Amino acid sequence: MSAFRLPTPRRAASQPGATLNGIVAQAGEVILGKEQEIRLALTCLIARGHLLIEDIPGVGKTTLAHVLARVLGLSFQRVQFTSDLLPADILGISVYDRHAGSFDFHPGPIFTQLVLADEVNRATPKTQSALLEAMEERQVSQDRVTRKLPDPFFVVATQNPSHSVGTFPLPESQLDRFLMRIKLGYPDPKSERALLRGRDRRELVDALEPQLAVSGLLEIQQQVEAVHMSDALLDYLQDVIAVTRNTSEFGPGLSPRAGLALLRCSQAWAFMEDRRHVLPEDVQTVLPSVVNHRLRQGATSAEELLRQVPIP
Repeated sequence: MSAFRLPTPRRAASQPGATLNGIVAQAGEVILGKEQEIRLALTCLIARGHLLIEDIPGVGKTTLAHVLARVLGLSFQRVQFTSDLLPADILGISVYDRHAGSFDFHPGPIFTQLVLADEVNRATPKTQSALLEAMEERQVSQDRVTRKLPDPFFVVATQNPSHSVGTFPLPESQLDRFLMRIKLGYPDPKSERALLRGRDRRELVDALEPQLAVSGLLEIQQQVEAVHMSDALLDYLQDVIAVTRNTSEFGPGLSPRAGLALLRCSQAWAFMEDRRHVLPEDVQTVLPSVVNHRLRQGATSAEELLRQVPIP
């Protein structure tokens, strides 16, 4: 487990569009050739969601989580998930104090603003489930005491492909807690050449400066919630959800929570584009990252779903 705290950021959120573009640009200096994926990851966080990054080892999943924490000015903890990790290793433990005659709670690494659950599907289902309450309620209940987590609070989890050795697939209830799932993939040849000739990524991450104060991020999150979605676009969103429920090729269908996730991410993407209203293109852009991990494995993709629903 590792942690860091950041210096005072140099910029506030008085011009959120410019600030967010600056964050994307700065992150792009470390994660080369992945601007769209960085924008999706940032969209997830300003929509108050948790992010799942799934891909093969070595493509920059952990680095992206480090970068997001630093540029957003968030306190950070990293937990390496393994098969012998216990829930108490994440949540914390109560230790008896002989002198005081009482138990003292020692908080675990989850008590931070951004926690990286690295290779989350290498842990057992019991340990994976320790994240459920924290992700949904933003609190931890232990020893009959409920403790609030910091605000903001994000879980960024990385996951190896399900066919990898030594993995335990995340259950549907766990997957549904992640607002978005993204994949990074291999860099393009030009970006990979720059990566090979460039500085060590860890040095670049350490050199990053925070672009937001926590108060600035909270302000942006409030502004995202105020982004307008017209009735016609709400009809479009509901039509998309209805197709997944009425057509067997998409599995059991998207839940109301998935519909709210699609709404919030569409608003956040519009905000990232410096608009205060949602367009159909915003819904279409975020849809794969919001719904693909919620559809039954092997179900038809979100791209096919979009082809079946007419644009208003």
